[in-house]
Amino acid sequence: MSPDPTLPFADGPGAIGTHADPVLVDPSPSLLTAAVEAYREAAPGLVDPDPSTLRAEAEGDSPALSETLPSELPTLTVLASDRAADAVVDRFHPASRLAALVEAEVWDLLTLPEPQPNAALVGRTTGFALVPAEGSKHENTDAGDGPETWCRVGDDPTLRERYAPLVEAAEVRGVRTPSRRRAYEALRERCGLDVAGDAIRALDAGVVDGDALDLAGARRRAYVVGVQRGALDRDLRRACEDAGLGSSATFTRIKRELRDAGLLGTESVPQRVGRPRERLVARGGLADADGPIEAVAAALDAV
Repeated sequence: MSPDPTLPFADGPGAIGTHADPVLVDPSPSLLTAAVEAYREAAPGLVDPDPSTLRAEAEGDSPALSETLPSELPTLTVLASDRAADAVVDRFHPASRLAALVEAEVWDLLTLPEPQPNAALVGRTTGFALVPAEGSKHENTDAGDGPETWCRVGDDPTLRERYAPLVEAAEVRGVRTPSRRRAYEALRERCGLDVAGDAIRALDAGVVDGDALDLAGARRRAYVVGVQRGALDRDLRRACEDAGLGSSATFTRIKRELRDAGLLGTESVPQRVGRPRERLVARGGLADADGPIEAVAAALDAV
């Protein structure tokens, strides 16, 4: 596995890191997705960590993320249109991978105010326009059955000067969806390791490349896991808020839906000081579920 992310060009894989201080300009949704996937392949522990990796980090059994990032991993500035960014962040898993790159400051995601003649990948001394390869399948056409590849056109060192003003004037693009690491850490801190690990497993259940899950679905899955594990209501809502999954009102609504479906109850937990806390209790099919994946299935079938 190469530590340098590579893009699929018609004349062979092209390493992003061969460009000094690289900038990706006006990528199509498919090219932006390919760039995220390139970093995912180069640094899976950053972009798409599994529950065992996250737990090992939390327990101190593995080095912190900042200590394990490949030194060769290039920092990429991405100047993307809202159309391209929205297409990626519409689904939870692709959005969480993009968020991981932004949160780790490996990507600077900026908003492109106006479309450019072509996509481009430029460095300080090199620069190429990028055009779809003939026969390549892209989102803007029904023609072509081949893999999504791009042709590098020209080698113009002045391209950097052309795009520098756009980069300087661009606004930072936020990503609403949290990374897996952020979601795990927020749930672990307030609800414990078991809830955090089960939530990540539940987010992945039955999902192929993130196609079947949006942010609303991710919120429901995380909350269902907390209910099955008997989390305290306030802790779970605060954890989901801290993770960036949604507001307290959002999870109050999910709680009401689960209660109305007969899947959730509560019990009072006395405190040494202050008012009793409210613990969530699984009912019905949610109580009968053997694990987080089965719990999610029961909730989706009932609500």
